[in-house]
Order: sequence, then C-alpha cells, then structure tokens
Amino acid sequence: MRCATLAELPPPPRDKSAWPWAEESPQLPDPMPDGSAWPKVSIVTPSYNQGQFIEETIRSVLLQGYPNLEYIIIDGGSTDNSVEIIRKYEPWLAHWVSEPDRGQGHAINKGLRVSSGQVMNWLNSDDCFKPGALPHVIAYFRSNGAAQVLCGFRQVFRGHRMSRITSVRAYLKPDRYTLSRCCYIAQETTFWKRSVWATIGQLDETFQFALDYDYWQRILAAGYRFCLLPCFLGLFRAHLHSKGTRQQDTRTRELARIYWRYLGTTKSEEQLRLEISPAWWRRMRLMHMLGRVGLLNSPTLAKAAVSALSLKEDEIPHSNPVG
Repeated sequence: MRCATLAELPPPPRDKSAWPWAEESPQLPDPMPDGSAWPKVSIVTPSYNQGQFIEETIRSVLLQGYPNLEYIIIDGGSTDNSVEIIRKYEPWLAHWVSEPDRGQGHAINKGLRVSSGQVMNWLNSDDCFKPGALPHVIAYFRSNGAAQVLCGFRQVFRGHRMSRITSVRAYLKPDRYTLSRCCYIAQETTFWKRSVWATIGQLDETFQFALDYDYWQRILAAGYRFCLLPCFLGLFRAHLHSKGTRQQDTRTRELARIYWRYLGTTKSEEQLRLEISPAWWRRMRLMHMLGRVGLLNSPTLAKAAVSALSLKEDEIPHSNPVG
C-alpha cells in the first residue's frame, strides 16, 4: 500500500503543527527507477491504552512517503480512545485488531506473523519515526545487498514536546563484543530482513522490558551483524508511564536472564560494561555530545564521525577489566 499524503489523512487538531501533523515526507516515485517494485516494509504497532500518543505514532508511519508499506496495529483491547483513533486511519492500515492479548511481546508477534514484507520492524504506540526514515532504510539495504540487520540513531523528547529534543542515542559501529554486554542500539531504529525472522523466529513473550535486547542477542547468536545507518531514524518519547520509568526492577532481572542465556555468566550489567575498553566508552560519549549539539544531523558529518571514532575489534575489549 502506498503511504498516504497529508491531504488524504484526517486533519490534525488545531493545536497541532509540524511533524507529523502539518508536515510530510516527500513521496517516492513508484515504481523504482529500474521499473521494479519497491520492497515491502512491514511495521507493527502494539498498543494498549495509549490514546494520548498513538495518533502521532500512526501519522509518523503513514506520512513516510514510501510506496510499499504494510502497516499493522495490534491493540490489546484498550478502554480509552485508542480504538476510535485507529478507526480514523483504517483505510491506510493493512490489518488491525483490538482484543485482549498476553502483553507487548504477544501483540508484536501477532502482527509480525500476519505480515508479508521483506523488511520488518515494530514501532511502539508512544514513539515515532523521523521524516523519511523508511526511504533511508530501504536505500541502505538496496546499496548494501549483504546487510541483513540495520540500526540508526534516536532522538529523545518528553511528553508532547517533539520539537524539544532532550537527549540523543548515537553510537559507533555496533560490534558483537560490546552489544552482547550492553544494549545501546535503539529499538525503533532497528530493521531486519524477513530471512532473519525466518531463521530465529518470533520474540520471546516471557520478557516484559528487555524483549528487544533478547532479540538482538539471538540475532548475534545466529551469526548476523548489525549494520549502522548513521542518521536519526527514530523519536523516543519519555513520559511518566513509559517502561523505562516504571520497570527498573524488571529490567535488572531480565538482563540477568539474558546474560546467563547468551554469555553463560552471572556478572551484572555494571561488571560486563567494565569489560569494554575505556577508549570505546570515551568515543561513545563523544558521539552523544556531537548528537546533542546537532552535528550528527548532517549525514555527511555523522558518517565521518562514525568512521573516525569506531575502534578496530581487537581494540574494544578491556585489557585489564576491574570488577
């Protein structure tokens, strides 16, 4: 399905402006310049009682300007105005349902199982894509045929103030050693080909907080590498009811399960972080600083920064870890 245009979607409330209310991504031509169809992209949004946020999420997907989108919403039987909002956008959805489920992981799996796209991801109902995120992702996959998993940078905002970025998540080239010890890549900016899903299967629904990190570990265990597209693809919303605010104890327990499952260790997150070279951490902090001051908004500068700061793999482990 072709992405909608701004004129086709329901008009925004009077107090809403900018992306994704009054702005849209440029429409890509259909078909591709060589006459072939664009790869289908499947996006699943799990939702439960996020009526105050979900319309912004939906519009950030539908206004990507991408010609072959499969957008699926799996609502867990919301009791607020979520279903009313979803119905407004039904003409542009490939599939949606509102019924009780067993939680976020179950909802995502339900959506991905009915999807058919060559490229896959999920977008939580309080987060958003940046303008042009999907065209950037597909351009990378087309130019890098061997790439199977791709991630990008994230901007963080609070509440409804999307224009006021409070922090960023930008990083060096992901590598197996650091990513197995620290989850630093952003979920909403991580896309993978259907062949990855076919190989490793669906998400582990027993995880409540770290289901994405468990999936990244399974991707690593299957021998895949995470490629990096050094630009901002996602917008993460921080608010009082987000998981990162409410579930710190759950996070600690689930990380312990992950480290035992994939590394066979009972070491804590803090201990494993100490196994990574201080030089790597210094360079990661520099990437964050460059992101905060806006220098990584330029794709050219972002690519140069990643290239200059990323370490060789044999330089990443700490030569004398403490802890």
